Amino acid sequence: MDRSILCVDFKSFYASVECVDRSMDPFVTPLVVADRERGQGTIVLAVSPYLKELGIPSRLRVFDLPPIENLIFAKPRMSRYLEIQSKAISIFLSFVGADDLHIYSVDECFLDVTRYLKYHKADAYGIALKIKKRIYDELGLTVTIGIGPNLLLAKVSMDIESKHTKEQIAHWTYDDVRDKMWKITPLSKMWGIGGRLEKRLNRLGIYSIGDLASFPKSLMMKYLGVIGGELIDHANGIDTSIINETYTPKSHALCVGQVLLKDYSLQEARLIIKEMNDDLLVRLRSEHYQCKTISLGIYYSKEIQGGFFHQYSFDSYTDDAKMIEEAFLSLFDTYSEDYPVRRIMLSATSLKKLHYFQPTLLESISEQDRRRNLYRTIDKIKRKYGENAILRASSCLPYSLIKEKHSKIGGHAK
Repeated sequence: MDRSILCVDFKSFYASVECVDRSMDPFVTPLVVADRERGQGTIVLAVSPYLKELGIPSRLRVFDLPPIENLIFAKPRMSRYLEIQSKAISIFLSFVGADDLHIYSVDECFLDVTRYLKYHKADAYGIALKIKKRIYDELGLTVTIGIGPNLLLAKVSMDIESKHTKEQIAHWTYDDVRDKMWKITPLSKMWGIGGRLEKRLNRLGIYSIGDLASFPKSLMMKYLGVIGGELIDHANGIDTSIINETYTPKSHALCVGQVLLKDYSLQEARLIIKEMNDDLLVRLRSEHYQCKTISLGIYYSKEIQGGFFHQYSFDSYTDDAKMIEEAFLSLFDTYSEDYPVRRIMLSATSLKKLHYFQPTLLESISEQDRRRNLYRTIDKIKRKYGENAILRASSCLPYSLIKEKHSKIGGHAK
């Protein structure tokens, strides 16, 4: 594996977008992205590069913010961030084809420029400079870029070194594994190693990536399984994944989950299950799937610390909203205890593409066909006029959450 991979990361993406939209310099502006209307305990989604230089982390609660003069609060605008992301992707696609672009997150992407060096008449570093300039000229945003012969080294070089270079671009080769990557400590600074895994490795006497690289692979696999083998490979700079290889999962599932803002009674939770089922079925129908198994997860209030997770399988594949809703409610009524509910998860599994409609003989075929036409009409109305254009009458009840949920992206204001 000796390719030319770029890992591009936007500096403080949300906060930088808010600064640029206000004609402010992110590197001298004390700005945080947080919705103060949700209380002092709400999470700060991002802080400006200026605040990061002062040692303020990008993830904390509002009440943890130190007193800072002229601090600016920006309410999250997820639709705006996605709009800027789409413009950035258009810029990336002017350098590589879609098959050689991997969107890792809203503010981070991988580009395989191996096949485009001659076309752009530049090496990987030169292409990185061009991308960096285009992003700044067209969007006003700053990016850091890591370059490596595989995805791993591109990402680690970006995380560890690029932010400390003049151009904020770092280029690592396999020769840098021993001199640079093996010196990384603590282990959690390495991509793919979290706090829990770090503690497990520390118990084995492993405190740096160099320690990990020299640990016997067979023993690590015995301790951590397949992941242990991958850890040893990564510690030695080995990563055989390729961006343009398409992964086809063996199974597919559709899930919706919701953490409630307060404890809900069983009666109130039943309405939330119905509303979540409506959203789940819209996705099921829009992707032309039928399911054979549904699963319901209920988690009680943190004072109770309990819950259940059960599933139900139908006799045949279905996308009938009434039938699936009744199955979810049956699971809820059968297994729920009289405790306040705080979190709900619904999922549809064992999916297959819908090629024809197979009615059940236990109900009038004309009634089943009437419901299918009704749901098709509802879906058309929602696609044209928005998700809140047509709702259950029960969604007007004070404990309904569906209108508020549809007004957000990822739990934050659009």
